[in-house]
Amino acid sequence: QVQLVESGGGLVQAGGSLRLSCAAAGRTFRTYGVGWFRQAPGKEREFVAAITWTAGSTSYADSVKGRFTISRDNAKNTVYLQMNSLKPEDTAVYTCAVGAGRVDTYYDYWGQGTQVTVSS
Repeated sequence: QVQLVESGGGLVQAGGSLRLSCAAAGRTFRTYGVGWFRQAPGKEREFVAAITWTAGSTSYADSVKGRFTISRDNAKNTVYLQMNSLKPEDTAVYTCAVGAGRVDTYYDYWGQGTQVTVSS
């Protein structure tokens, strides 16, 4: 089973920034796209951003467009989510996954998640 490890979550003030990382050993990210999803307590999981591995094409949820940037480092098999201008409503558990598109059912492998908390 593919294992994904997220890191970089934490507590930040509104308007601040965090960079999340999603890493896997081997060549997994060279054959799949990677997406970020988030889920706050009592709410449904929602799509945040995705990137295709080969072309680097990106997609963003409207709620984060212009504030978040997804990128990848092919050599390191690592995908990043740079989060700027954070808002309290961004507070959630962020999870990376291997798959494609904007729908969570299209993703096959999931990381453990990392907590992001934005204080007002």
